[in-house]
Amino acid sequence: MFAVPDLDEVVAAAKTLGIHLGPDEAVLYRKYLLEHLKSLDEFVQSRMEETPPPVTYAARGPGHRPSTEDDPLSAWMWRCEISGAEEGPLAGKTVSYKDHIAVAGIPMTFGAAAMEGFIPDVDATVVTRVLEAGGTIVGKNTMNGLTGGFGFGGAIGDYERPKNPHNPEHVPGGSSSGSAAAVAAGEVDISFGGDQGGSIRIPAAWSGNVGLKPTFGLVSHFGIGFGSDQSIDYTGPMTRTVEDAAASLEVVAGYDGLDPRQSREVPERMDVMSSLAEGVDGIRIGIVEEGFDSAEDDVTELVMAAADSLADAGAKVSTVSVPAHLQVSKAAMALGPEGSRAAFDTGFLGVYARTYYPASIIAAVHRMRTMHADLLNPRTKLNYLVAEFSRRNFHGQVYAKAQNVRSSFIKAYDTALADVDVLLMPTCILKAPKYDPPTGELEILEDGLNMAAFKAARNTQPFNYTGHPALAVPCGKSAGLPVSMQLIGRMFEDPLLLRVAYAFQQSVAYDDIIAVTA
Repeated sequence: MFAVPDLDEVVAAAKTLGIHLGPDEAVLYRKYLLEHLKSLDEFVQSRMEETPPPVTYAARGPGHRPSTEDDPLSAWMWRCEISGAEEGPLAGKTVSYKDHIAVAGIPMTFGAAAMEGFIPDVDATVVTRVLEAGGTIVGKNTMNGLTGGFGFGGAIGDYERPKNPHNPEHVPGGSSSGSAAAVAAGEVDISFGGDQGGSIRIPAAWSGNVGLKPTFGLVSHFGIGFGSDQSIDYTGPMTRTVEDAAASLEVVAGYDGLDPRQSREVPERMDVMSSLAEGVDGIRIGIVEEGFDSAEDDVTELVMAAADSLADAGAKVSTVSVPAHLQVSKAAMALGPEGSRAAFDTGFLGVYARTYYPASIIAAVHRMRTMHADLLNPRTKLNYLVAEFSRRNFHGQVYAKAQNVRSSFIKAYDTALADVDVLLMPTCILKAPKYDPPTGELEILEDGLNMAAFKAARNTQPFNYTGHPALAVPCGKSAGLPVSMQLIGRMFEDPLLLRVAYAFQQSVAYDDIIAVTA
């Protein structure tokens, strides 16, 4: 039964919408409002059939939350074992998911204690396809999400801070922080994260993993919550080796009819593995000058050395300039406040499209939004306040312009990619910072770690906005901390990025680069 509003509640609710009701109006509006609410309640309670995508391989135990002793890196929210097909490209591989990805029957928190106890009843497409390919799902990973301010640092959240396996005093990067730590430590072969501004590639870079943000729409986002605008949100794999990343992409890529962000340009499936070992002889690689702006000296040195290795392997390496690279973040960040506010208001899984909506997830997020907003991280609260006053002052123009200028930035990178096949730059211009906890809740608003993380996103955020595929590849270590190069390609040329990365992996002492010695 729905909560019946009294007259004062009707007047107050109307006022928040800019509608001012007099006493007589309020009585009349309340009468018809209750009729509508009664009809909606009858609809919700009706037995009309809903047809969710089937949950395959449904023989699933409940799993468990690991103890501190079993999870020294604080990388895991939940451990389980769900076996997929007996044969397939991922047979023998263990797979985990950032805790904003739905696995039916397994708890899902979005990194927020306020969501504790919620269990989804659907599988995300990236879960279904992994099981069909023979993968074994072994758990959900910690993240800094709703109450972590959607940050990149990987240090803040309602649960224990994930630690960087290379040096536990340093952060692993976020927001797919637990995924990065677990992969780097060898606790899982493949983990799928989420990326709104670098949240796969930054933790991959700082933890020494391969991390892929695919072309926009290539991998279905069905069954995955998002923390920002749908037009800049992605899921993709983190792995220790390029081969595992390539196999993962081949398994999950392709149109599924459930994600409205997928256009008909998205192929049904994508062949990745057949070209992986073809080498880079004759491949044109452009080193983007602007991508090295303000980079640490050792980061620049190691990324340039990686470019030299690719040249030695046969690639044609040159330097290119993309001035727009230093301007794109302002437009991308303009989407954030209003986009994430709208995402939260619609239960993370959107509106308007003709598709299946996981009602249980949407309802759980709505309940958390309306009943537990005070539990949100200060940075998240600030983000929503910015959205509110952006709407009041600019009446939608900020969001509209941020969407509308996207084409000019896509053109800037496409112009560079007309003369070369792949762009190259550091994934992050700095190495993983040391964890320095805020001294109090409000100090999080001035947290230097978050500022460092946003600086790190300078080279990752642009490609969430434009949609180009971008791949983080570990290329060296300095002071015991990983350094990563980022490869960027034309739309839907994700396999070429993996091919270049594999050639690099084969040309260096790669096992030494990814080895955890802490």
